[in-house]
Amino acid sequence: MKKIFLAVCLTIAATLYAQTLNLEEARSLALAASRSLAKYDLALQNSALDEKSQFYSMLPSVQANYNASLTYSMSYLNDKWKFEYPFNTFSTGARLSVTQKIFEGGKSFVQKALSSIATESVRQSAMEEYFNVLDSVDNAYYSVLEAAKNLTVAESSLQTAALSLSMAEIRQASGMINQGDYLKSLADKESRENNRNQARRNYALAQAKLKSLIGLEELPALEQVNFDSYENVLAFLSGITDEQADALYDRFLALSIQSNHSLARAALASQRAEKNLSLTKRDSIPTISATLFSTDLSWSPERKFHSGTSGGIYLSGNIPLDFWVLNNRIEKSKIAVNSAALDYISAEKSLEAELQSALIGVFAQAGSVLSSRRALQYAEKHLEYVVERYRLSQSSVSDLSDASALETSNRLQLLRSEYSFLQSISKLRSLGAFEDEEKLITILTGESL
Repeated sequence: MKKIFLAVCLTIAATLYAQTLNLEEARSLALAASRSLAKYDLALQNSALDEKSQFYSMLPSVQANYNASLTYSMSYLNDKWKFEYPFNTFSTGARLSVTQKIFEGGKSFVQKALSSIATESVRQSAMEEYFNVLDSVDNAYYSVLEAAKNLTVAESSLQTAALSLSMAEIRQASGMINQGDYLKSLADKESRENNRNQARRNYALAQAKLKSLIGLEELPALEQVNFDSYENVLAFLSGITDEQADALYDRFLALSIQSNHSLARAALASQRAEKNLSLTKRDSIPTISATLFSTDLSWSPERKFHSGTSGGIYLSGNIPLDFWVLNNRIEKSKIAVNSAALDYISAEKSLEAELQSALIGVFAQAGSVLSSRRALQYAEKHLEYVVERYRLSQSSVSDLSDASALETSNRLQLLRSEYSFLQSISKLRSLGAFEDEEKLITILTGESL
């Protein structure tokens, strides 16, 4: 959290100076603004204190106490009153002792191990949330960029429709087109204006979500994603063979099993269940403690000052005779161990399914990006051809409207494919807990496959 705080201070300073925001800066801001991460930081501190408390319980126990009494009494006996003055009954004393547990069947070590497992489990949960935050801000950042480009496309499409309508008005006035074609131009222009308004709304919503994640009231201009850095991986993944895909999956699975935080938490839960079983089996073992040092100091009117020192070894503990109760608890602990083992297997299978789904998504989106680029090129050339024919009165309003709609549709499809590909990359990074995206891209390019 200290590193994140330092990073966000530098990020805010850089953002205010440059009035722009890149993806790395957005990530730093989102990490600092995340309340869930802040709660995990508090949970880690609390768990670390619990771990210290467990360690302190293994050290010698130092106890000190004191007492003082002062009473006044009056009694009647044999026709006489007898008074006991307070000073005559005053007494005071203090005691200091140091006790150390000598033997308790290893319970303290098991409990210390349980405390360590609890701390590590919280840490793994915090790291999982860390990558969830990164995934969320990545998606929000890409959504803003995509929405901005969608708005640009909608504006361009509206301009094309407005130009087509102006030309239709001239031709309709001169009788070159019929009323139906003119009405189609009007409807097409209104439809595209509605699409533009929807694009504005989507852009505003995407901005609001990103601002909420990074904690800024005003959103600076966002730096565009450089897709040139993804060309190699796009080319490889779009033509990947089944053998290469299987090898890539195996490699990602091996890396994810080592670093995936959800799977690590399942493994820790299994260890915790085993330690609890071990602790339950030790419940019948008595505890041996030694008073290393004990001293008393007291004063009373009769004895005046009195002091004494002692020490010794004491045997204490519960030896249950109702062994069936202990056996029942042991059996329940064994069931918990088996249940935790099943949870680990489920977590492993879930990771395998999520990883396979994410990789299939990356493969599909990579191919979609390249095919969408080609489709857009053809649609652009087709639109240019139809526009020229429309100017020469060789194409109808419907031809121009269809060609423009085709070009707009393919451009939007390309944008969806590009940003869906980036979101799939972000998902893979979270599953494998990759801090360095360059390492992820290097693996995806198929090196050593």
